[in-house]
Parts: sequence; C-alpha cells; structure tokens
Amino acid sequence: MTRIIQKSDGRGSLKDIQVLVNKNQDLIDNLLKSTFDELANEQIIWTSPIEQDDFAEYRDNDFLLKVGLDPTLIQIDNFWPAKGPQWDALAKTTSGQVILVEAKANIPEIVSPATGAGENSKTIIDKSLNETKSFLNLTNDIDWSGKFYQYTNRLAHLYFLREKCNKPTFLVNIYFIGDETVSGPKTRQEWDAALKVLHTYLGLSPHKLGKYMTDIFIDINDLKQ
Repeated sequence: MTRIIQKSDGRGSLKDIQVLVNKNQDLIDNLLKSTFDELANEQIIWTSPIEQDDFAEYRDNDFLLKVGLDPTLIQIDNFWPAKGPQWDALAKTTSGQVILVEAKANIPEIVSPATGAGENSKTIIDKSLNETKSFLNLTNDIDWSGKFYQYTNRLAHLYFLREKCNKPTFLVNIYFIGDETVSGPKTRQEWDAALKVLHTYLGLSPHKLGKYMTDIFIDINDLKQ
C-alpha cells in the first residue's frame, strides 16, 4: 500500500504535522521561504497530509505523483525497493520544486530500528546508502541501515532526486517542542543535544547536501488548533 490513511485523533508528530499543514500553512510556508532563497517567491502547495484526503501519507511511486513527478521518468525502483520512506508531509511549488518532510515530536523517534528488508531489497538499499555516503565524501564504516536508518534513507532520497534526477528538491526535518502527549522535549536545546549525537555518529559534518536541508523547530503552543 502506497497511500496510507492516517487517523485524525492521533498524538505526537502524527497529530502535530496534520495541524501544522492544515491549519498553520502560513507559519510553515514563511519558515521555508525565509530558509531557502529558491522558495522565497514561490507558492507552496501542500499535498499531504490533507484533511480532505483522509490525512493520507505516501510512499514509493505515489509520493512522486503527489509532488508532481512522473514515476515513469524517475524510476525510483532502480534506487530503492518497494515500501520505501513514508513521508510525513509533502509539498510542491508552482515552478516544480519538491519539498519532503520528516516530523518528530520526541527524542526516541530519531533512533529508528534498522531496516527489516529482505536480502534482495537490502542489497539495493545498501548500494544506494553507500552511494550517498560516497557522494558526501564520507569514508567511515558506519552502517547507514542501522540505528538511524530513518534519517539516512530520507537523506538518500534527497540525493537521488536532486543529484541523480536533477529535480529541485528540499528535505525538511521538523522537530516539535512541548508535546506532552509523547513526553516531548520542552526546549530547543534538548533537540540540539540529541541531533548532535545523531550527526556525530553518522559523521555528518557540513556536507554537499546541507544547503538543500533544514531543521525547523516549532513549539506546538504556537500552533492554531
């Protein structure tokens, strides 16, 4: 299944991203436009998770369609097997720029389990992760299919779309502050400390894809509910 319907009465990042995209578009749009010069004069069109679309999230070829890309031209199957990343939010611009979003509301969420892919799929995944590492000039022996796999596979998809497919793509990591329903961090500093561990472990100092990525921190008390 590549279109995954989500409940509207969830909690944590599932609920927070729904509220952000559906009720606070001006807030997230302004943050993105002030971060990326390429988006400053763009109209941003959010395509997931949308209330009228059952708050659905997308993966594989369906996520490509939601950001205005043609799966027959992108051929993502050559880079990543089926059941790839399920994006928390997706957007596109009127000029064809792509925005991919991963959202988190508590620190344990960033420590994702290793891939559970079968042997054939794991071979494709490892090849693509190592290709991404090579592009970033990383020579460490850290297994990117391990404990921070969710972060690395999103980064690999940014590499794939922007560098291999020449599509203007941005990766946005949204970290919510103050979500007591999942015992989330109460301050930006707590997130900063956790993310420093992640970046250090993976060996991600400033890198070539960094200008197409951003971390955005949003206090849920600033959201219109």
